[in-house]
Amino acid sequence: MKEIRICTTLSAKIDGLQLLCIECDVQFQEINKELWAEIQQKVLDINTELKVDAISKLPAIAASRRAYKLCGKDPARYRLSAEALLRRVLKRKEIYQVNNVVDLLNLVSITSGFSIGGYDADKIDGSVEFGIGEKDEPYEGIGRGVLNIEFMPVFRDEKSAFGTATSDSVRTCVTNKTTRFLMIIIQYGASSLSLAAEIAVELLKKYAAATNIEIKNNK
Repeated sequence: MKEIRICTTLSAKIDGLQLLCIECDVQFQEINKELWAEIQQKVLDINTELKVDAISKLPAIAASRRAYKLCGKDPARYRLSAEALLRRVLKRKEIYQVNNVVDLLNLVSITSGFSIGGYDADKIDGSVEFGIGEKDEPYEGIGRGVLNIEFMPVFRDEKSAFGTATSDSVRTCVTNKTTRFLMIIIQYGASSLSLAAEIAVELLKKYAAATNIEIKNNK
């Protein structure tokens, strides 16, 4: 597994910060019909159980929003991915369809409330550090173009920043050439990672034929 560490500057700002890292071999599919049916059912369930104004009060999302504020970033302007997904589920009663690997990640996210990074592990250069974005630091988010990551918690490898809880980067995105996948579930000090990890591993095995699975908890 990639070496992943949390920068002391970031951990000093956010008490209880943890990362649950899962790295595995996967089999890519443009669409998995069984997975998509499960996601559609989850969308219906969420619309029955949750209201838009309650999203920000979910423990994992509330903790994530506090973490952004502690780092100096506005979570309303730069929404965390889990919050953005749930708002889309409730407002539009839909979710993006990407591919089986990204789709199952999104299912874990809307089920748990955790913002989750998903990366082609082979595109990550060397060790990884989870730190704080700097002024004018270059970053191209998936579907967002150039993203201002100053004061935002970010993952960096030896080349550049490649992941945030708002948007993953184009540089390390999952494609039809992806065979080794890295999923990072970010806990900003609330809720348990164990259930989210169990769901993630189960879905990876079921819908992406995951093998050679490595799991590590970073504090």
